[in-house]
Amino acid sequence: MTASLWPSRGQPAAMRWRRATVDDVGELGKLNAQLIQDEGHENAMSVPELERRMGDWLVETYVATLFRVRGRTVAYSLHRDDDRGGHYLRQFFVVRDERRKGYGRRAMELLIAEVLRPDARLHLQVLLNNDRARSFYQSLGFEPYALTLEKR
Repeated sequence: MTASLWPSRGQPAAMRWRRATVDDVGELGKLNAQLIQDEGHENAMSVPELERRMGDWLVETYVATLFRVRGRTVAYSLHRDDDRGGHYLRQFFVVRDERRKGYGRRAMELLIAEVLRPDARLHLQVLLNNDRARSFYQSLGFEPYALTLEKR
C-alpha cells in the first residue's frame, strides 16, 4: 500500500507498508533491540534471541508491519487482536535516524486506517520513564487508561 507523505523538510516521499513475514525476523530482531535500548526496558535478550522470539510471535500470535520510504524501512509495528474486539500494539518503532520527519505519525495513521480496523479500540503500553513515547502517543490522541504497578 502507498500513501503520500510530506516530511517536515524536503520533497514529498511515498510511504509503503507491507506485512512482515518470518523472512524479516533478522531485520525485526535488530530493530526490536534498538527499541528495547531506546525505551529503557530491562529486557536483556540478545539480537538472535529477539529474532527467534519474533519468529515465534509471527507464526503464533502477532502481525508485524514494515513501513518503508525510498526502499528503506523507517518504522515497524507489532500487534495482535485482543480479547475485547480491538487491537493490542506491542511494539512501534521509528528508526533512529528517521525520527522527527513525520514518519512515525504517518506510519501510525496508515496502521490505523489500512492495517487495523479503524473503528476498533487500540491499546498499548509505554514505560513510565519513556517521556518521548508518551508525548508522541498523546499527540496522536491516545489517553492514559491504566497504570501497571510492580513490586521488586
